[in-house]
Amino acid sequence: MIYEDLPTTPRAEELVDKAFSRAARAGRAKQGREAQESMLRTACNVVADNCDNVVQSWPDFRTVDPFASEIADAVVRRTTDPRQTDDGEQAGLDALRASLSEVSWAARQTRSIRDETMSKVYQSDADTARKHRKQAFARVADVVDEVRDDLRRVGAARDALRDLPEIRPDEPTVAVAGYPNVGKSGFVNRVTRASNETAAYPFTTRAVQVGHVERDRVRYQIVDTPGVLDRPAAERNDIERQAESAVQHLADVVLFVVDASEACGYPLSAQLRLRDELRERFDAPVLTVRNKTDREDEAGTTVDADAAMSVETGAGVEAALDLALDAAPYEPEIPPSRQE
Repeated sequence: MIYEDLPTTPRAEELVDKAFSRAARAGRAKQGREAQESMLRTACNVVADNCDNVVQSWPDFRTVDPFASEIADAVVRRTTDPRQTDDGEQAGLDALRASLSEVSWAARQTRSIRDETMSKVYQSDADTARKHRKQAFARVADVVDEVRDDLRRVGAARDALRDLPEIRPDEPTVAVAGYPNVGKSGFVNRVTRASNETAAYPFTTRAVQVGHVERDRVRYQIVDTPGVLDRPAAERNDIERQAESAVQHLADVVLFVVDASEACGYPLSAQLRLRDELRERFDAPVLTVRNKTDREDEAGTTVDADAAMSVETGAGVEAALDLALDAAPYEPEIPPSRQE
């Protein structure tokens, strides 16, 4: 993901302490007015440079892949403290952009204080220069205090986003859907074997599994997203519905797993309604795979499907995977030939 290299965002107190402690060390190396100049320049540069680094490390969300943008928006909404967001206030990426703008303002304001005060210090004796420097320090501390909540919001967003599982929008992707306990995770585990990763999205308490399969030198992603595609839309919260929208941008094919034996605890009719709902919402093909075929005789129920398998015994699993990969066509980009 594009968020994994985001640097740590300092808290307001940390930023001020860092700036003033470095300024104190810089001042000890000189005397008189030069000491005040050095302290002023050091403190202001530390604050301004750190604020700029915070802002410039973030991508332009208008240009990133829609999946990465929507996932980020859902995650940031989930991490927002509801006590700080009233009805009508910005949330998600809008709030993050606003906070980044405020942090950028703090950098500009700090440099303005530095330049304004430096001209005064140049024309002063040592005692007067010290007074100007102290006044500047107080103003800089006030500026940082004004963006205290913004730094906290940016830091919370960074901490959540950098831990997202590695999902690459440029790779062909199979999204595995279906009610809980129908065998989705077991399928992902079987077909991806050792190349299976598990991570938790901040908008759900359950783990998201991401596995990879290579065929004909093409790497496919197999994604199981519990909490997003495992129940009707009416039962999902706003953040989960947005996460589903993100998956819509990502999925090249949806593999919908049903348990006709109903051992999962959900009626077959409810499972098929969810499948039909996803067919209406997704542009990608939605394939039906019947799992737990080894238990169907006990239940006496079955359903027409594109494939049948038993994750428990392994029967039909590879055929179901082949079906999904064949439905996720992928043409690698071929660089244009160099013209002499």
